[in-house]
Formats: sequence, structure tokens, C-alpha cells
Amino acid sequence: MHEVLNAVDASWDERSVVARLRAGDADAFEELVRRYGGRMLAVARRIVRDEEDARDVVQDALLSAFRALDRFEGGAQVGTWLHRIVVNTALMRLRTRRRHPEEPIEQLLPAFTEDGHHVDPADQQPFPDALTERSELKAIVRDGVERLPAAYREVYLLRDVEEWSTEETAAALGITANAVKIRLHRARQALVTIVRERYVTAPDRTR
Repeated sequence: MHEVLNAVDASWDERSVVARLRAGDADAFEELVRRYGGRMLAVARRIVRDEEDARDVVQDALLSAFRALDRFEGGAQVGTWLHRIVVNTALMRLRTRRRHPEEPIEQLLPAFTEDGHHVDPADQQPFPDALTERSELKAIVRDGVERLPAAYREVYLLRDVEEWSTEETAAALGITANAVKIRLHRARQALVTIVRERYVTAPDRTR
């Protein structure tokens, strides 16, 4: 999904637009905003989940892109480049938000007995297939992501929401690929716990 901003359009000449941008052509900047602004806003919404914050993120991302034009590599696609900028800007916005004290992820992970068995056998079950397409379940998952500690939330957003690779996520967050895999696994486990807690075990929800 990290190339979602790109679109096939024979009339769009990226090299020309970038050259005009570097020359200070205001019309070229307006063209860039018209082409990518809406899709950048959609990306920002997925991450910050607040309309006002998402719009601020897009404005900041466009400003950052404009300032970084001299570092834009012509071999890359503008949409991919902008996507990375808006994602990074959105993550920074999440980090600066005033948040309640974080809930330790250990409290959200499956519990095991001393002999290695699940304390609750239901913890071994994945999301029921019949539930994964329900809008209510999707909303619970989105809310559950907000409960994840920042380090796990960021990995989950990049890997499972934006569909970045393990290597891309590691580079963006400044951690190892192995750390990405561990945090993603634990984030997914925590979300299963949250969904089961709020949805699967609720009376009459699975009928």
C-alpha cells in the first residue's frame, strides 16, 4: 500500500512538474497538491484518526516535501516519496500527542501456565473469519491499536496498515528487522486479546 499515491496517467509528466517545482513555479505546486493531496489525507487519517490532525499532517508533509525537493531522487516516483513523508509526519504527530499513561503490552498478551499451556484455551483461536468483515469488529481493532504502546503501535501501523516491508519499517523506525518482527507479533497478539475481550466473548455477538 505504500505506493498507493501513484496512479497511471499518461498526461502527468513528473519530471516536468518536479523541475518546475525546483524553479519555484507556484502552479506546479498547486498541481502536486491537486493530484496527491486527497490521497495524502487518506493516509494521514489512517494513522492519526483525527480529521484536524490529519489535515495538519498533510500541510506539514507538503511543506517538508517542498523544502526537500533538492534531495528528491529523480528515479523515484513522486507518489512513493510523498507517501513516505506523510507517514513519517503522521507518526511524529502521534508521538507529540498528549497521551494517557501507556498500558503495558504484557497485560494484553495471552497468559500461559508454568507448563506452557494457554491459561485460556480460547486465546489459541484466531479471529473468527465470519467476524473479520464486520464494521463493528474493524472499529474495535482500530480502537485497540490506540491502546498499544507507541513502539508497538508504530510497527503495527507501518506493517499491517500501510503494508511496508519489515526492512522498510526497520529503517524508518531506526530498529532492527528482528525487533520489527517481535513487536508486530506481540501487537497482533494484543489486538486478538482486545477483540476477544470486547467482541468475541460478548453475549450473542457471534450468532
